Amino acid sequence: MSALNYSPADAAADLRKSGALKRAVVRRSVLLVVLLAACIAPKSILASFSVVLGGLCGLLNMLITMHGTQQLVQRRNVGAFVISSFLRLAAFAIVPLGLSLGGKWWTLVIYFACFFLPLALYLLLVRRHFERE
Repeated sequence: MSALNYSPADAAADLRKSGALKRAVVRRSVLLVVLLAACIAPKSILASFSVVLGGLCGLLNMLITMHGTQQLVQRRNVGAFVISSFLRLAAFAIVPLGLSLGGKWWTLVIYFACFFLPLALYLLLVRRHFERE
């Protein structure tokens, strides 16, 4: 579909699809994080905490980034998007630093693996969605 033929109805349909994909990613991410944390908890509470913290921060980062991108497209305010990106980067970089200072170095690995889990799930779901169309 070309940009010239893209109607407001098409935009509304795409926003609904995007919302459905986001909700699916949130549900699946939470499920995976909870299952992984439950499996790891008997071996290490700290590792289980890193899984939960990484997964939740990853979900928040993904949702905030998507919202910011949507606002950028609608309002075309690049400055606000850049500032929010730096703030988001700072906030989500402080969390694993605090985790590693209070625990072991390997908590960073677990945190970042679970941090990027929601984005990886979103990538897989979007890819599958567009392969069907």
